[in-house]
Amino acid sequence: MTTPLRKDAARNWDRIVAVARDLVDQGTPLQLNDVARRAGLGVGTVYRHFATPEALLETVATSCLEALAAHGEQALADPDPWRSLEGFLTRTVEAQVTDASLAPVTAASADTLPRTTELKAVLRSTGNTLLDRAREAGAVRPDLASADLVPLMCGIAHAVTVLGGTPADRIGTAHRYLSTLLEGLRAVPRTA
Repeated sequence: MTTPLRKDAARNWDRIVAVARDLVDQGTPLQLNDVARRAGLGVGTVYRHFATPEALLETVATSCLEALAAHGEQALADPDPWRSLEGFLTRTVEAQVTDASLAPVTAASADTLPRTTELKAVLRSTGNTLLDRAREAGAVRPDLASADLVPLMCGIAHAVTVLGGTPADRIGTAHRYLSTLLEGLRAVPRTA
């Protein structure tokens, strides 16, 4: 059980995370000394809360990972295998193109925070389960492997990011690309 932070420490933590969020959204790499300066705090204060830039980045990404995990639970409860997979992938690609902290955290081979490891495992398991259900129901191509999903989704997110535009433009483009991908993933009914 973690001890709650004192009010001043909690305010500092919130300020550090807010500054980090702004930097990540601007595409600026996180450096703890820079975060301290921008937050108007001492470097020691930042290092007491976050030992490394990776821990801070993972903290910034946590709310997005938690939201995706919660949506994954809802998708798993949906009895329609295609609809649940499609909804989960849609929410995932939306998060990828709107939250700049997500890609580097999910792509990292090692995690700093146990919570990050836990959430990434939940998301992998959810994606695999949803794909397996859709495959077993005959809703997706039988040759689509679980290992194919992540690179395909990352490809969409990368293409949208390269294209740029406003957040609304990026979401619209991501939906269009995902729709095209999903049509390619659907199982084609065999004709006699």
